[in-house]
Amino acid sequence: MGVVLGNIIAIYRRELQSYFVSPLAYAIAGVFWFIAGLFFIMILLGPDGILPAVAAIDLQGQQIGVPVPPIDVPYEFIRAFLDRMGWLLLFVLPILSMGLYAEERKRGTLELLATSPVTNWAVAIGKLLGVLTFFTAMVAPMLIFEAIAISGSNPPMSPSILLLGHFGLILLAAAILSLGMFISSLTESTILSAVLTFAVILLLLFIDLIAKFIPGPIGKALGHLSLLKHYNTLIQGIFDTSSLILFASYIFLGIFLTAQSIDALRFQRQ
Repeated sequence: MGVVLGNIIAIYRRELQSYFVSPLAYAIAGVFWFIAGLFFIMILLGPDGILPAVAAIDLQGQQIGVPVPPIDVPYEFIRAFLDRMGWLLLFVLPILSMGLYAEERKRGTLELLATSPVTNWAVAIGKLLGVLTFFTAMVAPMLIFEAIAISGSNPPMSPSILLLGHFGLILLAAAILSLGMFISSLTESTILSAVLTFAVILLLLFIDLIAKFIPGPIGKALGHLSLLKHYNTLIQGIFDTSSLILFASYIFLGIFLTAQSIDALRFQRQ
């Protein structure tokens, strides 16, 4: 067990270092921060943002003399912002995951991994942890900005809602990256890997809409596979164990399929 854990840590360090010295990774982070910053400003202060809308409602209520029901501005802001962030992942994460194994195939180092004493599971887990840590580092500044934005709310917003929403964001990212890692292990083309990952994740996001046209238990079962449905549950501040189980299942499935893919390559080389 100690040897396996040491192998995972070694792969994790190697993968993480490769991101922090990669110009492409910094370019992806820069684009991510720019677009996320635009979402942040537009949702909060834009022409159709939450603060101008609430101010307009209050003014209208004062003019007609009708009391306006209270609006939980911090909650609505966090929910709307994390909803946009979830859609942003659809475009960012396939680019992050496309080179996890495809680059190894292109450089010819995947055969070394496949024939090395390091288990395929250890390599897959280490790679996934590395790219997920880099993504978490990308999200951390936005979490700080959100905390500052809602710090002046009265009454104060419960931090559990903010943390649960970002925990859901990390789980969604881990599920997408895990499946993207498997697709990356199937081809040496990083572009093809990113496109296929985008298509698969788009299907899993909208599968609940497809399920509405399928009657009976099959449609209900397909509806429960939707990543977007369970992500929306968490960003609303609802702790649902079924959502955690679904995300964990997708993460395990991606790691399992990746290990099997490398096993097939190992068998071919033998």
